[in-house]
Amino acid sequence: MGKYEDTLKDIEKTLGIVPGFMKALPKDVLIQEWPLFKKYNFEETEIPAKYRELMGLAVAANIKCPYCQLFHKGAAQMNGATEEELAETAFLASYTARWSAFIHAQHYDYATFAKETEQIGEYLMKAAKK
Repeated sequence: MGKYEDTLKDIEKTLGIVPGFMKALPKDVLIQEWPLFKKYNFEETEIPAKYRELMGLAVAANIKCPYCQLFHKGAAQMNGATEEELAETAFLASYTARWSAFIHAQHYDYATFAKETEQIGEYLMKAAKK
């Protein structure tokens, strides 16, 4: 049996089906992509699954992808995310995007922003030690 067929069998074993959006990929792409998809969606990594999925949901909200939103919200819930955590994730996604819009609209100097961010970080580190 070939690598493609082995990949299809592993997908079906993992997901119960081989989704059409995966079958639609070129065979060589699916062979390469599936191990990463499986690892970062179903296996243990440095970031716990619930937090990976909440991050995915925040990104999905900002890129306005209904497919990603549906997937990551459901996966976050399957990994124990509460309604409160989902709500906070939605707020944080909008909050980050909003502040980005403020700063970009100002054409704020990046070097100045980096310097100020460093100064704030140093101040907060000192304050935390008190």
